[in-house]
Amino acid sequence: MDVIDISIIAIYVLLTLFVGIWISKKASKGLESYFLGGKDIKWYYLGLSNGSGMFDVSGTAWMVGILFLYGAKSFMFMWLWPVFNQIFIMMFLAVWIRRSNIMTGSEWILTRFGDGRAGRASHSIIAVFAVVSAVGFIAYFFEGVGKFLTIILPWDIPLEIGDMLLLTSEQSYAMIIIFLTTLYTIKGGMFSVVATEVLQYGIMVIAGLLVAGYAFVTITDVEINNIISEEWSNIFFKNELGVHWSEKFDAFNRLIDSEGYKMFGAFIGMSLLKGFFASIAGPVPSYDFQRILSTRSVKEAAYMSGFTNLVLYIPRYLLITGIVVIALVVLAPEMSANPTLSGGDLELILPKVINHHVPVGIKGLLLAGLLAAFMSTFSAFVNSAPAYIVNDIYKKYFKPEASSKHYIKASHIASFAVVALGVCMGFFAESINSLTLWISSALFGGYVAANFLKWIWWRFNGWGYFWGMLAGLLIATLQFILDQNKGSFEEGSLLFDLSHLSAIYLFPIIFGFSLLGSYLGTYLTKPTEIEVLKSFYKNVKPWGWWKPIYTQLKNEDASFEKNNDFWLDMMNCAIGIVWQSSMILLPIYLIIRDYPKTLVTLVVFVITSIILKFTWLDKTKKIPN
Repeated sequence: MDVIDISIIAIYVLLTLFVGIWISKKASKGLESYFLGGKDIKWYYLGLSNGSGMFDVSGTAWMVGILFLYGAKSFMFMWLWPVFNQIFIMMFLAVWIRRSNIMTGSEWILTRFGDGRAGRASHSIIAVFAVVSAVGFIAYFFEGVGKFLTIILPWDIPLEIGDMLLLTSEQSYAMIIIFLTTLYTIKGGMFSVVATEVLQYGIMVIAGLLVAGYAFVTITDVEINNIISEEWSNIFFKNELGVHWSEKFDAFNRLIDSEGYKMFGAFIGMSLLKGFFASIAGPVPSYDFQRILSTRSVKEAAYMSGFTNLVLYIPRYLLITGIVVIALVVLAPEMSANPTLSGGDLELILPKVINHHVPVGIKGLLLAGLLAAFMSTFSAFVNSAPAYIVNDIYKKYFKPEASSKHYIKASHIASFAVVALGVCMGFFAESINSLTLWISSALFGGYVAANFLKWIWWRFNGWGYFWGMLAGLLIATLQFILDQNKGSFEEGSLLFDLSHLSAIYLFPIIFGFSLLGSYLGTYLTKPTEIEVLKSFYKNVKPWGWWKPIYTQLKNEDASFEKNNDFWLDMMNCAIGIVWQSSMILLPIYLIIRDYPKTLVTLVVFVITSIILKFTWLDKTKKIPN
């Protein structure tokens, strides 16, 4: 590490801490001020903050690896999360959620199921889910940032007492960064999170442009084309993946065969199936949900969600593709000669390229940008999870009457507790990939059924929600335990087969159990009170099976109209997914110098943008605040 690079990183860290702590005085007015910024932050700042929060370093390392191995088709791996849920939020869900005018996703549930026993059961289970998922993500960040910094930074800093090793160097680095980020996040709440994330977004964009520019200038077309094949740059596929690499790099073809995605058609089908239901279910109760609730109006919630899509993908994939292009030329020959090549090697591409193949100055800015990516995502989760602990559990059930100062102190304690649990879980995680698959395919799989039904079916009640969520969480946790212990099962046994099955293919099982819990919980208990349903439906106006409720409201008020926008919303979502995908592919094709495909992708981006201007933006402008 050159002194220039170290200085850039040090300046960035100090500047972030200064901004986060300086603005923290605004968060002392109460819980709404602390967790939602007083609902007074402009939508474009929230959009930049939201985009910055999704630009995490562990995810970036994973995306570098899959783009390197699978080529342009790798953009469809994003559907595992699924990333196109942001399109569904943009088109209609942000409006539905913001109309509730409450503080957390758990509190929002009470507007759907009421404040009786059933409503409180559903309220509690979603609060538990929010905390569990936040802890899982913190473990994911702990695993990723430690691995990343150990390879990048020149110092080995294990913590030892005598002959006893307490912390490895990876764990020590992770603990330092997590401590610094937790410090300003706890101090300033949403104000500090948004202010620092806007700063961090700017640094990440500069880093992405510099790395993409460096790769474009220093790597020639001939060098790239000597490595990648036509199949590597092709987004179209058959049921089974074709050969992506030439015979010289056959080790990568064998790695693709061993990854579990060879039957690509089935994988994409499963990702789309899960993605559709997960997207309509709405955002999980975390930082994304909090950004929507933090906007100043219903209209601005929609604007913020659309802006998040616009600002995130192009700069992120300029950075990712710049790293991959360098890796293809300088690392691919060495990696393909490795007889024990595995998916874990792909996670090391990002830090290896930065460490050895990026010049002084750019390296410092890039490292600052990736640290910014980590800190912004981490701080967003540290801010969101305590809202559920304090507002939805502690305040509601244990101490309903207390001062704002007391609740903010309770939030500080809750934040430290969530971080501590996440770090403990991170010590036992096998890899970034295992945590990615558990969170995206298993844990969120357990969330989908109950949260899909809550929007579209009037008869679905609080007990159905509770048992549907609980069934999904239990099966998801069982899947994670099997995955973590797969080496101890006898080959050929059912447990061995289940533990070695890719998590995305377990989604139907998790979804099925959750759906069964939802239906049994609903039909074995009485419906939600009619007045609660009428209030919810009149306020939110979702489409779906609400005829009995609509009929009653229509009889009371002849001017009341139901939501008839289902087909328009679905059309906009389909166009939006293409629009979003074009923003991922455009930087990829530009940096690998495939200019015909770059032009086609640009045309697709422009056309879909124009269509959405008329079908979504103009419609959104007419939404009353």
